[in-house]
Amino acid sequence: MARQSISFTKPNDEWLKAQVENNEYSSKSELVNDLIRQARKQQVQIDWIRVKLEKAENSGFSNDSKESILAQSKSLLNG
Repeated sequence: MARQSISFTKPNDEWLKAQVENNEYSSKSELVNDLIRQARKQQVQIDWIRVKLEKAENSGFSNDSKESILAQSKSLLNG
């Protein structure tokens, strides 16, 4: 595992220490790695949503009413 030296602001360092003291994590390193994993997972979800939004925006606009769109969606879900 790569070893790094990083600095934290006082509030962030105190929060990290509190998490370790509360036995949420065994060390600040474990906590920081978990936070990075969560951020990476969140970025994957954001990227997925962005692709879906771009695809929807590029597909054009509909002249259908909200009710018609809802009915079509329900029809597709119900088979």
